[in-house]
Amino acid sequence: MVKLARAFCPSGITSFFEICDRTTDGKLITDPELVGARGGGFSPSNGVSTEVVVSDAETNQINVSINGNPCPEAETTKTVVEMITDKVSEPYSVNVSHMVNVPIGAGFGSSAAGALGTGLALSKALGLNLTYNQVGRIAHVAEVKAKTGLGTVGPLLFGGCGLTIEPGAPGTALLDRVPVSVDHRIIVGTFRPYPTKDLLSTQDKRKEINEWGRKTLKKILDDPSLENFMKYSRIFAQKTGFVTDRVQKLMDVAEKAGAVGAAQNMLGEAVHALVTVDYVDSVYEAFKKMLPEEKIIIAGIDFQGARLIG
Repeated sequence: MVKLARAFCPSGITSFFEICDRTTDGKLITDPELVGARGGGFSPSNGVSTEVVVSDAETNQINVSINGNPCPEAETTKTVVEMITDKVSEPYSVNVSHMVNVPIGAGFGSSAAGALGTGLALSKALGLNLTYNQVGRIAHVAEVKAKTGLGTVGPLLFGGCGLTIEPGAPGTALLDRVPVSVDHRIIVGTFRPYPTKDLLSTQDKRKEINEWGRKTLKKILDDPSLENFMKYSRIFAQKTGFVTDRVQKLMDVAEKAGAVGAAQNMLGEAVHALVTVDYVDSVYEAFKKMLPEEKIIIAGIDFQGARLIG
């Protein structure tokens, strides 16, 4: 038996966040479904396409490739496969191929997008018919265990401009969205990646991040407009010390060129600007003054979220 299924998941740009992996008395939360993050961000239409091929085997085997290259270190995807194949009694060989059309490791949520795509496609290939929340919980747990993310999975199930008001896996988290139009675009410029795992494994900046993450969410909920969302997301990046000189400058030039607002990708030395269609050209030209064209992405906003394709 050989079965094939495909899925697509938009990327996920986090604009601000609060790490939620401890109880109120400071103890680590041991249940990965309860670990997460509060925060908010966007789902650009660029993302991760995933193909899963399942065949009979004597023992379980998992092979993962990213953009055509073998990737044995893809722990998040492998954990998703392991958790789903545990639900069936027969062993299988599972080959997962991700095609990623955003920069990896620069705050685009590619590991979460790949995890969700893998979960949806593998569930389909095995005939399990898992629900979105069931797949989402598996992808969330895989991200937490691999330390590649905390709260990106939930919003990617729905797309748009997402807010995570209470943390945890899908089904536990409380999610909301800020209304955004189909006439909006996201322009992203990337200087370099930033290792998410390093930050999530250390206590550095935790207090600062969480203090400003809470303040930012409150300010946005007080006035959930796109202008306010972008304004306080930018302030979050500045107050937490993530902003470099060139990130600061790029945010400035984007807003001067007509962007609704500009903020930093969490986590990456990258800037995302929210623009209406009539300002795309002027903001893009402003980005090109600081970055080569291959480092700039113009994307629509995905309103459907993760889904099966083909």
